[in-house]
Amino acid sequence: MQHLTIVTTGGTIDKIYFDDKSDYKIGAPQIGDILGQLGVAFQFDVIPILRKDSLHINAEDRALIRSAIEAQPHRHVLVTHGTDTMVETARELATIKGKVIVLTGALNPARFQGSDAVFNIGCAVAAVQTLPDGVYITMNGRVWDPAKVRKNRDANRFEEIVGAP
Repeated sequence: MQHLTIVTTGGTIDKIYFDDKSDYKIGAPQIGDILGQLGVAFQFDVIPILRKDSLHINAEDRALIRSAIEAQPHRHVLVTHGTDTMVETARELATIKGKVIVLTGALNPARFQGSDAVFNIGCAVAAVQTLPDGVYITMNGRVWDPAKVRKNRDANRFEEIVGAP
């Protein structure tokens, strides 16, 4: 892989905590800074599409994400996305042909000490380079088929859907 296209949609990975408001807001995409600090050996571009919590991503937003990915000339695409509806978006993208698309996010903001963001991004970068064309999710140290995974909100992790085809 010589080039990675990164599409950002917001989500916890890009959240910023405001002490005076005890509230989170979606900030600028963090992935470009993270990859730059890690000194990756490939070119990448970051295309910010949305700055939304994934609970607020709707069908129109998913269509926008899809069209942005389809318009990219490069085969390898990484999407940062909020974890609550990441599976729904991945399933919407499943029919895109000729690309390897990996969605990832974080359960804690990238700016927080101990965040899973850098680990998840690293897993996603490895996955997008080695997997065949298709759509995948990388979270919790695993690569998931969007048709066979769900987010367990109580355990705050992704898990296989028992009995999924």
